[in-house]
Amino acid sequence: MVIFFSILIGYLLGSVNFSYLIGKIYKKVDIRKYGSGNAGATNTLRVLGKGPAIIVLILDILKGVAAVLISHGIGGEAWVPFLAGLFAVIGHNWPVFFGFRGGKGIATTIGVLFTLVPIPSLLAGVIAILLILITRYVSLGSLVYTGLTPFFILLIGNHPISFFYIALVITILSLWRHRTNLKKLVQGKESKIGEKHGIEDVNNS
Repeated sequence: MVIFFSILIGYLLGSVNFSYLIGKIYKKVDIRKYGSGNAGATNTLRVLGKGPAIIVLILDILKGVAAVLISHGIGGEAWVPFLAGLFAVIGHNWPVFFGFRGGKGIATTIGVLFTLVPIPSLLAGVIAILLILITRYVSLGSLVYTGLTPFFILLIGNHPISFFYIALVITILSLWRHRTNLKKLVQGKESKIGEKHGIEDVNNS
């Protein structure tokens, strides 16, 4: 029952899509109809600007943190909060409240990983941020972050091996959600941070 409730709580928390809600509150628009069509912080930045994007980023991170902490409070084995975090990411990507059309889960992943494996997450995060600053590709930094964190979990070696496997699942999930971005990166067509896609630019990104 502990595992079931942890999964359920994680998924339902993840399903609260703040990008969609902020879009409706701020501009009365469905963010999924504009820019890249992705309901996440990066598309919020491109379509609605810095203020709404920062709010979405913080709230998406916090729901990952909340999923882990609530699961930890319920009890169970050490890996169960990580499983709750995984399902928070799944909920963000495929939210039950919004027709299973959500984001790509990176901000929520940050919340989950930093709460559970802070040092591996921080090391991967520093490298990812440097890459974003150099290349201005958020998608590239996101993929590097999710890809390196499991590696650092193994390298540091003071976490249960189950943490590595669940982090690896998150990496694979991230690769799948970013498959279009990977194709655009190879083709040189990926949007860079700072490029605007206003609400008039429906689905042009």
